[in-house]
Amino acid sequence: MAVEPVNVKEFQELARQVLPKMYYDFYNGGAEDQYTLGENIEAYHRITFHPRVLIDVSRISLSTTILGHHVSAPILIAPTAMHKLAHPEGEVATARAAATCNTIMVMSFGSTCTIEEVASSCNAARFFQLNIFKRRDLSALVVRRAERNRFKAIVLTVDTPRLGRREADIRNKMVAPQVKNFEGLLPTDVVSDKGSDLQAYAEATFDPSFSWKDIEWLRSITNLPILIKGILTREDAIKAMEVGVAGIIVSNHGARQLDYSPATISVLEEVVHAVEGKVPVLVDGGIRRGTDVFKALALGAQAVLIGRPIIYGLAVKGECGVRRVIEMLRDELELTMALSGCPSVNDITRGHVITERDRTRSML
Repeated sequence: MAVEPVNVKEFQELARQVLPKMYYDFYNGGAEDQYTLGENIEAYHRITFHPRVLIDVSRISLSTTILGHHVSAPILIAPTAMHKLAHPEGEVATARAAATCNTIMVMSFGSTCTIEEVASSCNAARFFQLNIFKRRDLSALVVRRAERNRFKAIVLTVDTPRLGRREADIRNKMVAPQVKNFEGLLPTDVVSDKGSDLQAYAEATFDPSFSWKDIEWLRSITNLPILIKGILTREDAIKAMEVGVAGIIVSNHGARQLDYSPATISVLEEVVHAVEGKVPVLVDGGIRRGTDVFKALALGAQAVLIGRPIIYGLAVKGECGVRRVIEMLRDELELTMALSGCPSVNDITRGHVITERDRTRSML
């Protein structure tokens, strides 16, 4: 009998074994030297705990709300593309697992199932992730479809004026399947003689001129709340507030865009302080343990989003694998809360963690 994985890292190794190399490299790889890819994970390792004891933790509550939507734990599913490369049921399997776990899935615009297929697969709160195309009518069309199919928010990705240099995809000559939500609307024959078809596709379709002033256009075509994904600085957090977003996601695109950009957990506090509690701040990138979730919450995140681990679970065991990954992280978070003296997520405070900056200050 095969040994069951007991943590996300073991799911990753099993996914590496079952996925074709091209697809595993696509999901797992980062930009250029992949410095930020490693830092996203290592930065969590440099944060330690300051636990409290002799507190009644006989009952632990992980539940919280995100933009008014109740979730069983502050662990959401990040937007990742092309789930059918990992499993034949694709995003439908992921959506069902999210619904079973009572959490929110952010569906990628680059999904291999349609908005309608995911919406009809189960009853759950979902957000839709959007990139802005040169053809604004196509962006508007997909937003209207998301609204019509009862998606609850738009997550606007703002760190992709161009696609980052993902050398594994170039080396493997990564072939992109058709983006189902734009079937018949966008060209399907975009190819590159220099490597990755994904890069050629992005250059042909993404709008590099999209800027802060254009957020008003997006707000004008939808009544859904808009979260901005891709903020890494205090300055951009303040600008996001000025244009009226409903939430901010601290993200470096899974280290797939600008290499040597900071690890997301290392800049989370900067963004949280800039926002001053006016809108929720979420974070993604490098989260592999429930301890990581706890650290992000202690530094001010309302919730985290999980990307690659979801794909690993999907590749290994489909819907069941996605569910198991979420359960693992949730169970680890619950144990961390108990051992740190936190009966609920609201009891997790800045005083429960020690960062590198804290240690530096203590030596001054």
